[in-house]
Amino acid sequence: MDSDDGPLDSDPTKANVPLETAGCLGELTPEELLLEKKLLRKIDRLIMPTVVSVYLMNYMDRNNYASARLQGLERDLNLTPSQYQTGLSVLFISYIAMQVPSNLLLNYAGRPSLYLGFFTVAWGCVSALTSLVRNYPQILACRLVLGFLEAPFFAGVLFYLSKWYTKKELTLRMSIFYAGSLLSGAFGNLVAAGILKGLAGKYGLSAWQWLYITEGTVTISMGLLICAILPDFPDTWRLLTPELKRVANRRLAIEAAEADVDATGGMSQLVGFKLAMTDVKTYLLAIAFMANNCASGFQYFFPTLTATLGLSDTVSLLLVAPPYIFILIYNIFHSHISDHLGNRFWFFIYPIPISIVGFTIFMTTSAFAPRYFSLFLMSFVFTMVPTCYSWIASAIPRPPAKRATAYAFINSVGNTAGIWTPYTYRDRDAPHYRLALGLCVALQLVAGLMAVILRWYLVRQNQELEQMEGEGEGAEERVRLMGEEAGEHTATQLPKGFRYML
Repeated sequence: MDSDDGPLDSDPTKANVPLETAGCLGELTPEELLLEKKLLRKIDRLIMPTVVSVYLMNYMDRNNYASARLQGLERDLNLTPSQYQTGLSVLFISYIAMQVPSNLLLNYAGRPSLYLGFFTVAWGCVSALTSLVRNYPQILACRLVLGFLEAPFFAGVLFYLSKWYTKKELTLRMSIFYAGSLLSGAFGNLVAAGILKGLAGKYGLSAWQWLYITEGTVTISMGLLICAILPDFPDTWRLLTPELKRVANRRLAIEAAEADVDATGGMSQLVGFKLAMTDVKTYLLAIAFMANNCASGFQYFFPTLTATLGLSDTVSLLLVAPPYIFILIYNIFHSHISDHLGNRFWFFIYPIPISIVGFTIFMTTSAFAPRYFSLFLMSFVFTMVPTCYSWIASAIPRPPAKRATAYAFINSVGNTAGIWTPYTYRDRDAPHYRLALGLCVALQLVAGLMAVILRWYLVRQNQELEQMEGEGEGAEERVRLMGEEAGEHTATQLPKGFRYML
């Protein structure tokens, strides 16, 4: 491809890169590298703040149910503790069911801005209308529909970001994107505290009703903004010059050539699904992610946990923010070092004992200071989430259809935690919640065990690759066959020197 070539297909991850032309893609020229830096600045300034902001609202609208509990929702709707827990868990049933179908639909639609914007507006409307519910069946219906409408966003953004960033750039952006959920935990409860203090009783509405109206209205506005400003692909972004469009497509095409040089029109989603479902790494990562999600389930009861410290409802909501803000900042540092060292295993493992200490302190002490400090230690479970998503990309690097299916499947399995964990936080177990937090300890150990097995498996695969490459004649064919068996390549060999990141 010379400098006069026009841009590739507007979906660069599906660009056809025949074997004979892969070498022609080469590397970006010095001039193109300068343009690439300018391109990344433009992408980072528009796309990242937009998706992080909407993800913040995604989590706030999903989790304001816990804040509403402290603002009288249970009392006004005459909910029993088990009914409240069912209302919390039912969201995840529809959320999980929509994950994989949504990614297929997004891929078919081809307009991420309109697709993601539509669902953002839709879940904002449902959130705002939740303020009108009057009984248990109505809140249950709203939660079920909310899960269905919120599901496309997270998996959709993972797919969308891969259209703009290379794999080397995605890990840090994934951490920044995930920061939206941590921001929601911090500022969502600050908003709730402000509403509780300033709007409770206004115009005959309870504080929890104002909470749903306020956050739902903001979400609707952001959904409309997505439709208006979020670019779909480089070729359709009017703010990019022709030179920047070409660089944006070329750098992703180069990566596609390295990852799947024989792709001729892209791999079908069904083939990708089959490859993902027959790879043991998919299941190890799914179990690890599910166990970690179960351990982090306390986030849906964070205001309830801080309420056990014996302070007012407003102060209890305010106390939720500092642990989230701390772990948000620390998480960026954690992910940066993980990328710099090129390691996933140890950065998935070391938060486990720290969080276990936190769970243990909360279960065994009654004094304010150690119990509040334990919440900071418990929050280390959140550092494991972006690490796990990064490990998926490096452990299941290709083909793209397989990786996309693996992301959707692992995310679906992980979110099953939200169905049953609410029932472990029983009112009769207050203030220490030993059953729920004891399960968190056990599940963190399960996550660690899966990580150990996965690392052993990847070490073994790396040793096989190294042995094959050193066997001389016939080695390339054996490496090719190993790649086909793993679903990492089709009709071509794994790149020479390729190793799985541990």
